Amino acid sequence: MPPRAPTSPRRASPNRTRRHLLAIASAAAAALAAASVLDLVWSRGGQPPNARERNLNDLATPPNRPVTLLLIGLDSDRLGDASNQAAPAGPANADALLLLRFNPGGPLQLLQVPAQVAVQLPGEAAPQALSSLYGSGGAALVADAVRELADLPSGQPDRYLVLSRGGLRALVQRLGVVEASPSRTMRHTDKSQNLSIDLQSGLQRLNPTQVEHLVRWQDPQRPVESRLANQQEVARSLQRELKLSQPQLDLVALVSELQGQVQTNLNRSEALSLLVVALQPGTQLRFTSLPLEPPRSGKEGAATSPLRERVRTLPEAFWAAAEPGASQP
Repeated sequence: MPPRAPTSPRRASPNRTRRHLLAIASAAAAALAAASVLDLVWSRGGQPPNARERNLNDLATPPNRPVTLLLIGLDSDRLGDASNQAAPAGPANADALLLLRFNPGGPLQLLQVPAQVAVQLPGEAAPQALSSLYGSGGAALVADAVRELADLPSGQPDRYLVLSRGGLRALVQRLGVVEASPSRTMRHTDKSQNLSIDLQSGLQRLNPTQVEHLVRWQDPQRPVESRLANQQEVARSLQRELKLSQPQLDLVALVSELQGQVQTNLNRSEALSLLVVALQPGTQLRFTSLPLEPPRSGKEGAATSPLRERVRTLPEAFWAAAEPGASQP
């Protein structure tokens, strides 16, 4: 994941924060882990897909309604590492947050939540960045905070997936190389991290380490915006590469191989089901980013709105409207 700028997190200034965020973290963990929540979403019947089956529709049954997945990208090289070997050094942080909505027959929607957004937890003297919540409460606390910020219904996100930098490299390694187009020449050296980034601009084939570098690089003048843009480029590139490779790629083996590289409450059948939705011909990625700064109003520009109100006033809704007659979450 990208190196973080040594700036203080910006306060989100919500008018109301969930009063018992910390107290319900354990309950959120149980809800995240409970597979029974989606018993009616995925069909549990049938035999596991044969590894030789290449047709997407033969791999798994798509969910019968939209499913939300919280992707947490860590700044550590491996899950469980005592140190992230990043800047600043310390335990692993949630350095990239993507809320994905898999819409059967619709676009794959991605809401980017800047990890620098700060929330005020009950009992804490000062706001803290979303990125630090992973170290204190794991995926459950991060998911609960994102649910509050994005004003999601109770029980969402439906699933979560935690990915380390090594997990990202493993995915790209399985694909071979990934075609991407860095927007500019990207150079950064940090001896304390043993990190040396040197990427040229323009369309090119990137190896696993180069893809990691593209995600980690940030423009010192626009650190948040540049990182979000690079996340979009990598997400588009990975989806495109998976689509191109799918006729020859054993997706069943891919999911099995990556199980040791991720932390998730998705089982194999559910992971394949979401891949079927994401890789259907014509499926487009639709990105929305949660604003980092509250909107200003009034002559002095001091009034702010809660994050949930800002979500409702985005130019385009980040969740597509349900089709008439479609099953609802």
